[in-house]
Amino acid sequence: MTPLAHDRYCDEIAYQIVLLRQVVTSGADLSGTVPTCPDWSLEELVRHTGGALRWAELMVRTGAEEEVPEEQVPGVAGPEAVGDAAALDAWLAETGERIVATLRKAGPDAKVWGWAGIQSSGFWARRMTHEITVHRADAALAAGLPYEVAPEVAADAIDEWLQIVEYVQRTEPQDVVGELVGPGSSIHLHATDTGPDLNAEWVVELTEDGVRWRRGHEKATVALRGPLTFVLLAFYRRLPLDAKELEVLGERELLEFWLERATFG
Repeated sequence: MTPLAHDRYCDEIAYQIVLLRQVVTSGADLSGTVPTCPDWSLEELVRHTGGALRWAELMVRTGAEEEVPEEQVPGVAGPEAVGDAAALDAWLAETGERIVATLRKAGPDAKVWGWAGIQSSGFWARRMTHEITVHRADAALAAGLPYEVAPEVAADAIDEWLQIVEYVQRTEPQDVVGELVGPGSSIHLHATDTGPDLNAEWVVELTEDGVRWRRGHEKATVALRGPLTFVLLAFYRRLPLDAKELEVLGERELLEFWLERATFG
């Protein structure tokens, strides 16, 4: 599927920043553990997300030809004060303004290093959209707050995740994602709350040569069904498969096998 328009990504980053700031200022315990990222507190999660945005902003703004070490990014670690929601909120606000302005000025085709072999500012607009969209889910779940995401953004996040899995299989044969092979095995993701215009269904095949996927409705070894937001979160390992909003049909073990190996980093 064709990715979203560049301006749409910029708009979404700006919107997600606002929503993440609302979590920070909601009175949630910033020192509390994030259940979906248990190595981080809520504050550490927010600092990671904002730092990633600042890192991407610097590379796009400077047209970096190679990866820039994070320690060279001004303000990447966030405010000095720990546990200060107001300072964290202000830092996020400035971070959002910077990256959105930089991406809008660059447009989608400016040349810049990208780790997935896509050397353009458009890569970073898309990657950072889904970086903050999913980590905002982590923050909302940690704070006990509701989470929603626009259907077209959720669908594109699943597309991008599948493309990342393909990329890692091609370039890092030692990674556990290389175990996602096996002719005759397939996964069907089926969003039950979207219309035909979005086509929010996916068929993921595990072939002898690796993962292949496409949008569509087909019978598969196992199917994951539910509202699109819940399918997205389960596929990103943010919700358990037995969440009441989800239904697993067929060989659940195959889906669990996928989720254990399709990881990011």
